[in-house]
Amino acid sequence: MIFPKEYTVVPGFIDVHIHGAAGADTMDATLEALGTIASALPNEGTTSFLATTITQEKSKIERALANAAQFCQAENHPGRAEVLGIHLEGPFINEKRAGAQPKEHILKPDIDLFKRWQSLANNQIKLVTVAPEMENGTEFISYLKNNGVIASVGHTDAVYEEVEEAVKAGAKQVTHLFNGMRGMHHREPGTAGAALLFKELMIELIADGIHVSPQMIKLVLAAKGADGSILITDSMRAKCLKSGIYDLGGQDVTVADGKALLADGTLAGSILKMNDSVKNILEFSQLTLVEAVQMASANPAKQLGIFDRKGSISAGKDADIAVLNGHFEVEYTMCRGKTALD
Repeated sequence: MIFPKEYTVVPGFIDVHIHGAAGADTMDATLEALGTIASALPNEGTTSFLATTITQEKSKIERALANAAQFCQAENHPGRAEVLGIHLEGPFINEKRAGAQPKEHILKPDIDLFKRWQSLANNQIKLVTVAPEMENGTEFISYLKNNGVIASVGHTDAVYEEVEEAVKAGAKQVTHLFNGMRGMHHREPGTAGAALLFKELMIELIADGIHVSPQMIKLVLAAKGADGSILITDSMRAKCLKSGIYDLGGQDVTVADGKALLADGTLAGSILKMNDSVKNILEFSQLTLVEAVQMASANPAKQLGIFDRKGSISAGKDADIAVLNGHFEVEYTMCRGKTALD
C-alpha cells in the first residue's frame, strides 16, 4: 500500500448504514441524538449519512422515523454531516439471520405498514433492508422500487433463486455482505454467492477486518470491483467512546478490543470509522486510493441518486470535503461549504 506523502483532499464520505456514534443512536429518537451523530462524523471525514434504525417495537420505530424527518426538515445545518434520509434496517427480515436485530419484533414485509411509516417519515425513508424470501417479500421489493426506495437484500436466508427473484422485482443492494445472510456453498451459492454474481446488486462492506476477513474482501473485490461496492461502518453509539457496555436496540453490547458483541458473542454493529475503512480497504486489497474513495463517496451518492450534488469534488456540487494526512487521519472537514473540523 502506498500512503500519500503529505495531504490528500477527498470528497466527503457518505455512510448509508450507521446507527450511531459518540453515545447517540438513531433509535434515541431525539433531535439532540441525531445532532450528536452529525457533529461527530466529520471527525472521520463523513459529511452525510442515512440515519439507520433497528428492528424494534412499532412505536419506537415510528418515533425514530418522525424524529429523523423533523431533523431533515429543520436541523440539517451546514458545518456538520447532513442526514440524507433514513435506512430502515428491519423489521422485515428473517429470524434465522437476525444477528443483533431483536427477534421478538421481526415482522413480515407489509406494504400498508410501510406506507404509514413513509408518511410519518415525510418520505425520508431512502433504503430498506428486507429478506426477500419472507411472505410478500418480492411484492414488497417491487413496491419499493416503484416508489423510488432502494430495496437492500439483508438479514436473509434466501437461496440463489430467491435472490434472483428479488433482483427481478427491483432489489438494488445487499446489506453488509456476508453478515446476517446465507453464506456460499459449492452446491448452493446462497445469498452471498448471488450478491457477487448479480451486477444489479451493489454490496455494502464493513471493512474492519472483523466482520469480513481480508481474504474474503479480496474475493469480493475480484467479483464486484470498486464499481460494485460501498463502504459502510454499521457503527453503533459506542464509536468514539471507551470500551464498556452500551445499548443497541434495547440489548446490552460489550465493546472491547475493537469489537461490539452481544452476550452470546454475536457481532452487534461496529465502532469503525470511515477514514479507517478507506485505510483498511487499501491494506486488504490492490485498490488505488481513488478506487477506495469511490467506494466511500461516489458509489453511495450514485446509489442514492444524489451524485449531482455529492460524491465528488466538482464545480456546482455541495462543498463536502475532507483532508487526510499520510496516516489517513482527518485534518480538516468541510460540510456544505462550512468548516466542521479544523
